[in-house]
Amino acid sequence: MTLMRSRLLPTVLSTLLLATALAGCGSDSKESPKTLVVATHDSWAMSKSVLAKFKAETGITVKVRPQGDAGELTNKLVLTKDSPLADGVYGIDNTFASRAVDAGILTAYDAKELPSSAEQYRLTGDAKDDLTPIDYGDVCVNVDDSWFAKKNLTPPKTLDDLAKPAYKGLFVTPGATTSSPGLAFLLATIAAKGDGWQDYWKQLMANDTKITAGWTDAYEVDFTAGGGNGDRPIVTSYSSSPPFTIPKGATEPTTSALLDTCFRQVEYAGVLKGSDNPAGMKKFIDFMVGQDFQEALPDNMYVYPVDSTVKLPADWASYAPVSPHPYSVDPSAVTKNRTTWLREWRDVTSQ
Repeated sequence: MTLMRSRLLPTVLSTLLLATALAGCGSDSKESPKTLVVATHDSWAMSKSVLAKFKAETGITVKVRPQGDAGELTNKLVLTKDSPLADGVYGIDNTFASRAVDAGILTAYDAKELPSSAEQYRLTGDAKDDLTPIDYGDVCVNVDDSWFAKKNLTPPKTLDDLAKPAYKGLFVTPGATTSSPGLAFLLATIAAKGDGWQDYWKQLMANDTKITAGWTDAYEVDFTAGGGNGDRPIVTSYSSSPPFTIPKGATEPTTSALLDTCFRQVEYAGVLKGSDNPAGMKKFIDFMVGQDFQEALPDNMYVYPVDSTVKLPADWASYAPVSPHPYSVDPSAVTKNRTTWLREWRDVTSQ
């Protein structure tokens, strides 16, 4: 989704009016330092009890302000950097991190007790402290096994299968320009197909692939197992999604992730430059990499904690394994080519 900038009016009065309007979009100046405003993606779902622990430790109340999918979140923060929407951010991922860093919207902060297992997910170079890794997940194609069983059809197994006539009109994926899982899936296809990725996407579109604005629409509305009476049994989601489709009283999920289609996604938190409560956000980042928050991530946000010592839910070992060999694209290549890749993707998909 393209976000439109307002055109500045050439008078002093208009400039003052615009500045006032922008200020209204940022952190509420009347809020005390004991209130922390955090911009997030729409998939934020941390329990109130965990946030209550943070308040008990620091006296700070966290106010969460969802801003759309991770791509929309990042774009909004960039476009409002002169009047920040919040004090900090959670949900920028490794597909959009370089956009946030290059735009200069972040204040560097080195978390006090970052788990040693999280070091592998840190940004590199001068940007390593701009964002703190909080969690990760594998973006993978998911299938509704129960749907295929009822139809007596064989589900797909690979990226190539998605373009076959047998699966025409059955696949839905969030868009690459507005969704971090959507961009992650695009990067998986680029890693898998190299210079032939555009031809692959032409095949997907010819096979009636549906593209939505974000993960929520794709999974919860269009996916047959997402609870929204959808009609598409194949969706871009996460390797951690299947355990949450285990019916009440049952022991196995009705869906599965195709582990040969995955791209590893890392989510970060950061302090927004010019925020009203940077000290509070730094405390919250320290809390987010701490045990209470890390332990709550799988059940609340369906992602893996960066702290490898955290015990995962029992179902995850059986039904939510990470991909042994996820696709990857060098972050420097993403930074260099993202604009071109997204333009070419839009040309192919007409999005």
